[in-house]
Amino acid sequence: MPRTTDPDARPVVGITHGDINSISYEIIIKTFVDNRLFEMMTPVVYGSSKVASYHRKTLNISDFTFNLIKKADAANPKRANIVNINDQEVKIDLGKSTQVAGELALQSLEAAIDDLKKNQIDVLVTSPINKKNIQSKNFHFPGHTEYLASKFGATDYLMLMVSNSIRIGVITGHIPLKEVFEQLNEDLILRKMKILQQSLIKDFAIQSPRIAILGLNPHAGDNDLLGKEESQIIIPAIEKAKEAGIRAFGPFPADGFFGSSTFTQFDGILAMYHDQGMLPFKTLSFESGVNFTAGLPIIRTSPSHGTAYEIAGKDVASPNSFRAAIYLACDIYNNRREFEQLTANPLKAMKQETEH
Repeated sequence: MPRTTDPDARPVVGITHGDINSISYEIIIKTFVDNRLFEMMTPVVYGSSKVASYHRKTLNISDFTFNLIKKADAANPKRANIVNINDQEVKIDLGKSTQVAGELALQSLEAAIDDLKKNQIDVLVTSPINKKNIQSKNFHFPGHTEYLASKFGATDYLMLMVSNSIRIGVITGHIPLKEVFEQLNEDLILRKMKILQQSLIKDFAIQSPRIAILGLNPHAGDNDLLGKEESQIIIPAIEKAKEAGIRAFGPFPADGFFGSSTFTQFDGILAMYHDQGMLPFKTLSFESGVNFTAGLPIIRTSPSHGTAYEIAGKDVASPNSFRAAIYLACDIYNNRREFEQLTANPLKAMKQETEH
């Protein structure tokens, strides 16, 4: 159930504050210093006004303050709002991993998810966490993606990295490289293709997306000379995908695929494992890239970078990726609403398809 039925309503964006010793507050504050963003959305940060004040002073930003609210439904649409998840005095150790930082990161995430489930916010943007200090009895996951999938009962999901030039998902996510060969199979590849296709249609408003599949081995196996996963697993999955109406192509050797700019010919790309997808993506889009979890019933985005402890508090962190995460969350929110309207009104959908 959506928070509101008003078709012109701007989304309320819930934002977790991530690791308090990282660059999270810096990129949040630098983003919302620009008041123009309030024309497209209403931000609600789940954090600490005291921690926020500490970071603001460290950055020497005098023309910005958060609007302190008790609940998300009290948010001022013309301000950057903050809900206190903790009123205690907190020790901030910039650039360091601490237990309290992990605890506060999880508190923020839990509070935002609770409001998301209550329809108090429309979308979620997560700031970077330290995947080690956040571990606890309530968080025993490799990262946000797996945690959110658990919280919203999603068994099939896809970590999708998005920028203006590329959308690339990884079939096997945060697992050791040696386990990739054990987990990779025809069914898994086919399921991820289906998730990507549905997301491209519903979340990115691409009616008939073209999807590229990368090979696992060097030169995509080179006709079984360098590995048989392509002929035995990947190609059969692509053939089944085509039978299911998915416009899938490949498998492509990853080096030539990106080196020759072939990637620009596709709406979405699937890599076989984490670094195969992350390396070219971050090379192309490090400062503007966004992490989006496709396949969830809710909308979640995140900047593509991590905590960046080494520059925390130095006023040099770029807010571009975080700002792009805000924009993408709002775009997907609007695209999903449009998709739902078209699904409910087949005649309108047919008219639009004819016009295109």
